[in-house]
Amino acid sequence: YFGHACVLIETKDISILTDPAISYRYDNGIERYTFQDLPETIDYVLITHGHQDHIIFEALLQIRHRIGKIIVPRSRGGTLEDPSLKLLLTKIGFKDVIELDEMESIDVPGGSITELPFLGEHADLNISSKIAHLVRIKDKRFLFAADSNNIEPKLYEHIFRVLGDVDVLFIGMECDGAPLSWLYGPLLTRPLDRKMDQSRRFSGSNYERGIGIVNQFNCSEVYVYAMGQEPWLNYIMSIKYTEQSNPIIASNRLVKDCLSRGIVAERLFGTKEVIYN
Repeated sequence: YFGHACVLIETKDISILTDPAISYRYDNGIERYTFQDLPETIDYVLITHGHQDHIIFEALLQIRHRIGKIIVPRSRGGTLEDPSLKLLLTKIGFKDVIELDEMESIDVPGGSITELPFLGEHADLNISSKIAHLVRIKDKRFLFAADSNNIEPKLYEHIFRVLGDVDVLFIGMECDGAPLSWLYGPLLTRPLDRKMDQSRRFSGSNYERGIGIVNQFNCSEVYVYAMGQEPWLNYIMSIKYTEQSNPIIASNRLVKDCLSRGIVAERLFGTKEVIYN
């Protein structure tokens, strides 16, 4: 775990990096991985969506020479708020950008990558360029759900019937979320009234919705990530949590619930390494 939604999966055959958000090396007392800890070759980079804390061009450009393929969600909107991530990345020099749609898969050495629906979090706008990644390596399945909001549990019931259990879940729980105008205001053709602006938010799963995903997929490990807590994200996130903040209360409750049932669980911060035999 490199911070925020950035996770490196590495085997002897393949390396996969999600939503690169990578710290520089500087002295702030927090243990972390930096650019120096990345492998020389990153076979696949997986992008979940186009928000500035998940597709960080300053990081991508620094590792462009190491990256083999980038997998991005397919955009069908053709609107300012839903640009084609493939076109953006191609324009800045990436040669092998793959668009995948919901429930499409590709084979990789030792496993596969399958794209799952990503509901909510985009302030109710009709944005299609967002996806969750299910990575299968040998007998382990890792679901990187990013900021997915479990607003329709029936969807995950159907996915479970097709794909089965998930061993390791990574899920964001920033369940307050910024208002619509925080990101998309300058792209809209007319001003929003305050009531609409405040009610349409970039919110991830709360406790009830998060634990619904855990239960549906029979997860044996759960990691809350993408919370914007690392200080090197302050310049793009502007989040300052306290112990009374709803996302902290909700994620604490989810972690405690999982631990009480024998499920490995943690809210990640700074750095984390897990080795699977």
